[in-house]
Amino acid sequence: MSAKTFTREEVGKNTTEDSLWFVIDSKVYDVTDFIDAHPGGESVLKQVAGQDATEAFYNLHRQEVLQKYSSLCIGTIKGEKPKVIEHKAGDLSLVPYGEPTWLTPQFKSPYYKESHRRLQKAMRIFVDEEVYPVAQECEASGQTIPQELIDKMSKKGILHMRLGPGKHLHGVNLMDGAVKGEEFDYFHDMIVGQEMVRANARGFQDGNMAGMTISLTAVLQFANDEAWKNKIAAEVFSGKKKICLAITEAFAGSDVAGLRTTAEKTPDGKHYIVNGTKKWITNGVFCDYFVTGVKTDKGLSVVVIERQEGVETSAIKTSYSPTAGTAYVTFDNVKVPVENLLGVENKGIYVILANFNHERWMMAGGIIRMSRLVTEECMKWSNQRLVFGKKLIEQPTIRQKLAKMIAHCESNQAWLENITYQMTLMAYSKQAQHLAGPIGLLKMFATRSAHEIADEAVQIFGGRALTRTGMGATIEMFHRTYKFDAILGGAEEILGDLGVRQAMRNMPKSML
Repeated sequence: MSAKTFTREEVGKNTTEDSLWFVIDSKVYDVTDFIDAHPGGESVLKQVAGQDATEAFYNLHRQEVLQKYSSLCIGTIKGEKPKVIEHKAGDLSLVPYGEPTWLTPQFKSPYYKESHRRLQKAMRIFVDEEVYPVAQECEASGQTIPQELIDKMSKKGILHMRLGPGKHLHGVNLMDGAVKGEEFDYFHDMIVGQEMVRANARGFQDGNMAGMTISLTAVLQFANDEAWKNKIAAEVFSGKKKICLAITEAFAGSDVAGLRTTAEKTPDGKHYIVNGTKKWITNGVFCDYFVTGVKTDKGLSVVVIERQEGVETSAIKTSYSPTAGTAYVTFDNVKVPVENLLGVENKGIYVILANFNHERWMMAGGIIRMSRLVTEECMKWSNQRLVFGKKLIEQPTIRQKLAKMIAHCESNQAWLENITYQMTLMAYSKQAQHLAGPIGLLKMFATRSAHEIADEAVQIFGGRALTRTGMGATIEMFHRTYKFDAILGGAEEILGDLGVRQAMRNMPKSML
């Protein structure tokens, strides 16, 4: 910003097409060369020519717009200082309930240590500076994630961290030393996931290696050959190769037992010949490896299939951006070495089920954080939007809507943190035994909450919530895409039933 200062009288003299100035928050803007490019037309700018346009601007726009066009600022009003707070990379939100309580200075939490706070700060800066701009561009264009960003995430250890705690993190440089791999726990895991969601682009959120987070875990846990496992892990963690989970078919979604893709052994017993199709496979468009559910002679099995002759992928159009790389996958007489089997032949259901808990917990954390971001947007908009001569927030009806949204956000975050704490104290096998039900119920309720929050947010933003650009872009995107979290990883009805059935196993046999 220029160091020049002007009086309001000087600004008031620049009211023509040849020289059009105005003031926003004590800053002077020269929009003479911007008149024809202004999305709202030139008449809007002419209406505030030479005047203080602060109130008019913030009734239509947010601070980010001024930051985008900062080059138009030519100075400030003499003797005045700007009052609007500008967001900088890494900043925490100052909006009430804009951050979970553990990141709010006046509140305390027993769950988080200094390493958690260091990691959160490092991730916030990285997402703001590196991920957000790319996410917004890819979400709009439909282009898949660029290799440059994958390489940056690999270098920072983000690809490693997204798989959760484990030996794969030991000795790895995580965010320039923010946390040691040996001390990385599920709260660190949750922080990484929730901060990544703040890139605010639901299609890109899945396109950003989401397939890896739900498939490489199976390789690390169930590969039968250590050298082969390490080879794949090294390729994926380095970003050189991409991997995804290929379970769902047109014939079988939540009904995993209904899979029709077959894997028949060759007469010499050295290979499987795989035939079948998979549908709605996240990242499948650009992946090199497919962790695939197949029918073998006596049950389900899981094999890793490398992209080769006979493997074809085609993009599926969905309600979010093509940047997710959602694919229809065809396997036509694909030859797969038997060494690519994960776990035990015909017992692949255990491989599939073992993967679900972390996936569902991760998805719950994501939708809970995105719900908070939407609530924050509504808080900001309600506080600056003028209707009938007063701010929206002054309307009791709007405050009731915000109260409901806040209550959903806070209760879900508290439940998420409680489950996360249990995860830090349980072995993976125990988590499957005791937490599958609670995690299922959490995800079910979090997506039901998202439904309520999306609905109220649209009512608060009105027509802007139906427009993909402008002030309501975040609301429009959320309202259009929150159902992905209600379906992927297990539908609400399936997870609710799982939670109750698991609870009933512990129900006393006698009448109470």
